Formats: sequence, C-alpha cells, structure tokens
Amino acid sequence: MKNNKHLSSEYTEALLKTLKIRFEKNMNRHQELDWDKIQSKLEANPNKLWSLNEMEETEGEPDVIRHDKKTDEYIFVDCSAESPKRRSLCYDYQAWEARKANKPESNVIDKASEMGVELLTEEQYRQLQEFGKFDVKTSSWIKTPPNIRELGGAIFCDRRYNTVFTYHNGADSYYAARGFRGCLKV
Repeated sequence: MKNNKHLSSEYTEALLKTLKIRFEKNMNRHQELDWDKIQSKLEANPNKLWSLNEMEETEGEPDVIRHDKKTDEYIFVDCSAESPKRRSLCYDYQAWEARKANKPESNVIDKASEMGVELLTEEQYRQLQEFGKFDVKTSSWIKTPPNIRELGGAIFCDRRYNTVFTYHNGADSYYAARGFRGCLKV
C-alpha cells in the first residue's frame, strides 16, 4: 500500500523489480550505468520511489535516460511510447481558472507537482526522442518559457513524419490525446 508519499515494502519491492526489468530491457537509454547504484539511491530516497510509482501508475513507464555527473543525479523520464495516461489537462491553474465552461479535471503543472515530478523541457523532450519514437499519435505539454506563458500560450511537442515538432496552443486548451511527460532527478 502507498500513503503519505511513501510506499510499503511490498510496493517498493514490486516497483524496483519493474524498474530493473525495464532498465535491463532498454540498455540503449543508459549505457555504462549500473543498476545497483541506481537502486541504492532509490532505496535511500523513498519519496522519489513514491513519485516513480505515480509515474508508473499512469502508464508513464519511467526509465533512466541520463546520469548527471556534476550533481550525481540519475534522470528518470516517462518513456512510454505515447503520452502517459494523464491527459485532458490544461497547462496551469491560471489557465484552468480562466476557463468559463468545460473545465478539465486539473492542469499539468499542479498534477506534476502532486506527483513530485517536473515537466520536460524542450531540450529534455528532444533528448528523449534520441532513444526511440515517442508521441507519434499523441502530444505532450512541455515546460513553457515565461514570455510565452505571460501572453496566454503554452507549448507542446510530438513526433510526426520522423521529426520532432514544437507547437503552441492557448494554455487553457486541453485534448484527450495530449498529456505530459515527467522528469524526476534521484
């Protein structure tokens, strides 16, 4: 069971097993990284395990894509083929609040915060695309620069025609095929 942002030992064991299997199956994402070191860091940070479980429960298929040697942090990202099952969300609370009708359940900024993750930046999204073809049928909101957000917009990315595109929309828009990908540093 999970509560108070901590997983029970049973949930922790099951999650670590799932993450290890995914890690071993996708070595192209993290060549030269050692699972035992990653697992040790995860076990020392139960709140991070809770966040990874949130990513997993929404079918994000989190996996390690990088190790930041300067900070000694492992970077986990949602690696599901399509945008995870946290969709039909406008960009942020301000956009959600501004909607007069047909408000979605929530917004991506608050949802990501609740999960303990960050939205991918455009650079991180493009880096993810180096490991495969992601979002060929869906799209994912990404972290929007303040100057765009101040004007009412937000940006998202997808992959079409074997090319990664960055687009814009009103921050209050939401679509069944648009979600967001999370990033977690451990």
